[in-house]
Amino acid sequence: MIVDENRIKQMKEERDAIIIAHNYQLPEVQRIADFVGDSLELSKIAKDSKASVIVFAGVRFMAETAKILSPEKKILLPVKSAGCPMADQISAEDVRELRKAYPEAAFVAYVNTTAEVKAGVDICCTSSNAIKIVNSLNEKKIVFLPDKNLAYWVSLHSKKEIIPYDGFCYVHNRFGKEEVLKMREKYPDAEILVHPESPSDVIESADFILSTSGILKRAKESNKKTFIIGTEFGLIYRLEKENPDKEFYSLGSPKICFNMKKTTQKDIFDSLLYNRYEIILSEEIIKKAKKSIERMFEI
Repeated sequence: MIVDENRIKQMKEERDAIIIAHNYQLPEVQRIADFVGDSLELSKIAKDSKASVIVFAGVRFMAETAKILSPEKKILLPVKSAGCPMADQISAEDVRELRKAYPEAAFVAYVNTTAEVKAGVDICCTSSNAIKIVNSLNEKKIVFLPDKNLAYWVSLHSKKEIIPYDGFCYVHNRFGKEEVLKMREKYPDAEILVHPESPSDVIESADFILSTSGILKRAKESNKKTFIIGTEFGLIYRLEKENPDKEFYSLGSPKICFNMKKTTQKDIFDSLLYNRYEIILSEEIIKKAKKSIERMFEI
């Protein structure tokens, strides 16, 4: 349901709030957001903002990361059930058990994890800095969690022993090499840009392996006019908006994250009106998780 956008703007001012939205959100949500970006970029924006209330149109782990970096602020997740299946594939207990199995290894967690998991690892990483983070560590063994596909991408660029957790993003994992071959035949002059959460055969057959921010940057800077995009379909809205003279096609059938599509303008309005749904984390979890995130920032 689309509500009066001027009313949402008025509510923001009354609540001393900003709206931040992930690149995969619905166009109607991206349109009313103060900032659109990837998860960590948005958490940094929330931290630097003078607003006391942050409405995070994304999924739970993203809002948790914003809370970890800005514990003094009210972080609202408009849809309580907007979670991340990949983040839910690993728990803090799983991390503790893995530490027993690999006591000599460094533990690296993708930011697409819960606050409790971040609190139990040595350092966090994003899809754009994962290689740099892993290669900066002294340990020769790295337990990388939870995404096995991102772990594979890192292993191609590191001499360290990468021990992947058997997790994955159900959206990106649906891309296949046959889609790359078909799109290459259909659009021979196009660049194929895929996210490193994609399967290994897709990674090996694409032109560029990039984070969402990297895809946006490459599309803007490239001389090519046609692009095949191997990530969640929502990014294409922003790509078309920022590059009206270029064409963008999904790699095969559009891949949709249904959790990302749960949030509507009405949800954001209700979130502002009723304080829905505030992220609450313990001081201990915030302190431990912040350490793993800040160590990443230092590198």
